[in-house]
Amino acid sequence: MSVSAIPDHLKDLFSFERPIVCALGTVMPSGQPQLTPVWFDYDGTHLIINTARGRQKDRNMTRNAKVTILILDPQNPMHWAEVRGYVDEATEVGGHAMIKRLALKYRGKEEYNLPEGQVRVTYKIAVTKVNGN
Repeated sequence: MSVSAIPDHLKDLFSFERPIVCALGTVMPSGQPQLTPVWFDYDGTHLIINTARGRQKDRNMTRNAKVTILILDPQNPMHWAEVRGYVDEATEVGGHAMIKRLALKYRGKEEYNLPEGQVRVTYKIAVTKVNGN
């Protein structure tokens, strides 16, 4: 899906200038939904998230590529986007650089204290459907 496929009235929610924490929905082995607040970026084609290898969301997305993401405007909770999609790519390459880019968006500094030995994974989420208000 290209950026033009995101309705104009929702595009602000995807902007790098809007550090909105989104809710990432994945599926547990039991089928139970699992939600996690995460930082995200959008490259015009994919939603991009980053996590530490071995966390629940990492294990869930490795097993089942389907995800749903809710982006809720903190200034207007009736302005939101639900993004449905699937993991198109997962890589450890550049994982540390990506979490620092996200830190710039959310903290204003490209600094992120990584625990020694932590492996970061960047997930590119292909967008299949966008709903919202």
